[in-house]
Amino acid sequence: MPSPEALFESSITSLTLRARGKVRDIYDIDDQHMLIVTTDRISAFDVVLPGPIPGKGRVLTEVSNFWFDKTQSLVPNHLVDIPLFDVLPDSREREEVEGRAIVVKKLKPLPVEAIVRGYLIGSGWKDYQQTGAVCGITLPTGLQQGQRLPKPIYTPSTKAVIGDHDKNISFSETIGLLGESLAQQVKEVSLLLYQEAADFALKRGIIIADTKFEFGLDEAQILFLIDEALTPDSSRFWPADQYRVGISPPSFDKQYIRDYLESLDWDKTAPGPALPDDIALKSSEKYREAKFILTGLAD
Repeated sequence: MPSPEALFESSITSLTLRARGKVRDIYDIDDQHMLIVTTDRISAFDVVLPGPIPGKGRVLTEVSNFWFDKTQSLVPNHLVDIPLFDVLPDSREREEVEGRAIVVKKLKPLPVEAIVRGYLIGSGWKDYQQTGAVCGITLPTGLQQGQRLPKPIYTPSTKAVIGDHDKNISFSETIGLLGESLAQQVKEVSLLLYQEAADFALKRGIIIADTKFEFGLDEAQILFLIDEALTPDSSRFWPADQYRVGISPPSFDKQYIRDYLESLDWDKTAPGPALPDDIALKSSEKYREAKFILTGLAD
């Protein structure tokens, strides 16, 4: 069975539960702040699976906080300097979520996911094989699976509710949703964040093939990076020493789980299948390994 340390769902009663997402539980603190708890839930193909990945939430929290710190000169983020003790004085509640809970600003989330692709893989590869383009962006002919793109591309999508699939949209559609100035800012910041992170990660031995960012606005309409950043859940991480053009490289991210699910007779709609314990534990190891390589932080 998965480790008893696994947390599938938090149970904080001293705060009001605002929402449960695919992975995160969100609680109201006051008019200005929220508590975000990153659980060990795992989603694949936009379906939350019934069992946890032990320790995954702590890994995602540490990796996100690492990147929030490293990129704060590029764009502000939603973290605030309020100790968890001040928010959860009850030791039992605090211990349940310690290491996986963050206090953040309340912001207005934008209705798009900002996806940046640096390599031709996944749905982008399938799209390219059929159309010669990725999300309407025409690419050179003759590219192979897993190949590095001439330059990273921005391919936004809508944010679907749980159980629905995100939908790729054009940049012009994001202008319709956000307005031209904000849409352009989100695109430019996303590409900048990706390039900075990809260059850093490559020096540590990890290729960030693609990633997605989420953003929000404060009352002054200032753009903030929110949710998570450059984690094995929101990105494809490949070991650089095993990268080969023409194949789908081994990965540190949840592609391992997707590959297992693809081998099943499952139609990718809820309810999702339970993962065998060995798949869950192996996935947990991959998340931890990626965290250590990137950040140097041991468990």
